[in-house]
Formats: sequence, C-alpha cells, structure tokens
Amino acid sequence: MRTRQLGNTDLHLTTVGLGTWAIGGPWQFGWGPQDADEAIAAILKTLEIGINWIDTAPVYGLGHSEELVGKALKQVRQKPFIATKCGLLWNEKREKVSCLKRESVRQECHASLKRLGVEVIDLYQMHWPDPDEDIEEAWEEMAKLADEGKVRFIGVSNYNVDQIKRVQKIHPVASLQPSYSMIHREVEDELLGYCAENNIGVVAYSPMQRGLLTSKFSQERLAALAIDDHRRRNPDFHDPQFAATLQLVDKLKEIAERNDKTCAQLAISWVLRRPEVTAAIAGARRPDQIAETAPASDWDLSQQDIEEIERLLAERQAKLGAK
Repeated sequence: MRTRQLGNTDLHLTTVGLGTWAIGGPWQFGWGPQDADEAIAAILKTLEIGINWIDTAPVYGLGHSEELVGKALKQVRQKPFIATKCGLLWNEKREKVSCLKRESVRQECHASLKRLGVEVIDLYQMHWPDPDEDIEEAWEEMAKLADEGKVRFIGVSNYNVDQIKRVQKIHPVASLQPSYSMIHREVEDELLGYCAENNIGVVAYSPMQRGLLTSKFSQERLAALAIDDHRRRNPDFHDPQFAATLQLVDKLKEIAERNDKTCAQLAISWVLRRPEVTAAIAGARRPDQIAETAPASDWDLSQQDIEEIERLLAERQAKLGAK
C-alpha cells in the first residue's frame, strides 16, 4: 500500500488507516451494538492487509475502543503506529465532557497508554478545541508529554487556522485531523493550503461520511439503524440532505463500476486526490469492510472522473439551494 510522510514527522503512513470510532460500541455518539470479537478481527485484518496505523480515542465507547485495540495488539508481532486523542472525558451518566486542563491531559495520556498496552503513543491529538480558552494550556502539557517520551508527535483535530497558529507558537503541530468528504468540503477553503505551507500533515476523517457515500445506505437501512446510533440525530441523515445524497451516490456508483471499484473506494480515493492530505481514516466494524476500503490507497482517480464528480457535487448543491 502507498505511504505518505506525515508533515514534519518521520511517520510514513499508509494512505488508508483504520478508524475505531464505531467499534467502541454504545455511548452518547455511538453506532449501536458492536461484537467485540468481530471488532478485534477487523483490527487484525487491517494489519494483515498492510495498513500500518490505527486511529482511536478514549471517548470512543468510553475507553472500550482503546481496550479492543490493546487486545488486538497483543496478538501481533509487527506493531502499527497508534494515534489517539485527549480532551474528551465522560461523567457518571456516560455523557461526553470536554476538558483541556493540563492535569487532565496528563491523566488521559497515562490511561490511554494503559488501555492500549503500549509504552509510547505515536501521534497524540487534541480531539476538539473545546474550551477554546484552554487550548494553549493543553498543548503545553502535550508538548511536555512529547519531551518526556510518552508520545512521539502531537497534533490537533477539528481546529481552524487561527487555533493552529496559536498553538504553533508553543510547539510544532505535526498534524490536523479534520472532517473531509465530498459533501463536507469546508477544509478546502483555507485549512488545506495552510497545512501545506506549514508542513502539517492532514489525516481526514469520515471520507465516506459515516457510510452515506458507500452506496449501501437507503431509507430502509436508515430506519433499521439501532435506536442509539448517533447517525439518527445527524442532519446529513435527514431530508433534504439525505435524499440529495442518495441521488448523488446513484450517479457516483456508475463512475465506480466503470473503474471496477466500489463507491466506498471512490469516496476515499477522492479525498486522497489532494496532495495536502496525508491519509484518510476508514472506519470498519467487520473485517470485510476494511478489506473493501483498503485498495483505495492505490487508486488514482482520472482527471475525467474528478471533473465528472465535481459536476455531480455541484448538482447536489444546487438541489439543496446552496450557493
């Protein structure tokens, strides 16, 4: 599989990595029930097919996702790069709580190291810049953790350019993890260019937009989602956005099929068409899912395909009345 260097680090990541949000199981922003054995099998399949990094976070399943990654790592000799995060905790009601105080960041790091069963975290990311007034305090502590060898590199997630500039004054930013897909392109406006100019790696999450761009969604599947699946509350899964996206995907499927690819591979390859993007996170709950999406790493969309997709995206925006 292809690799790209992550910003100013010595990490060369396969351009597709495994995302472990969904395998965490039920919580406030969960994806419904998850079988633990199937989740571990998905992680092992990921490594078997050559993907060399895994992205996780403490809040995914309130520690459970990291624990599952840790169990899988015990079964392999060749360890992948591990990226996890800090800044999101949970209370006794299992509700998400934001905290960027320095002592909390340090405690979270130690807890993640224990759950993952590793001695060092390769990429430690601030999950959200919330509360905004505390990002410098948290970043200072993350830099200390790097100096102490508990983490190798530190990055940010869901940041804007001004926030990146603020923490850059304290310690280099290795990476940005933003949401990026065909139907959420805000990162193209300013962030991608800034990251390229400053040698900051970009790791895109939700390139398949939580499954919407895989051609496997329908009104029936939406109705069948688990009652606690967070996608039920997401605007992308409500009309008119939902209907417009399904119409888009019907046309994207034609492009994918004439290339002997799947829509999921098309969605990921489209994100990777941008040279500023180091890699894309592909979430998987079963081994067959990551086996399907991984080949997107080695597929370059033709200019004709890119232009056709651009026209289809413009049509979707026009239907939604967007400028």
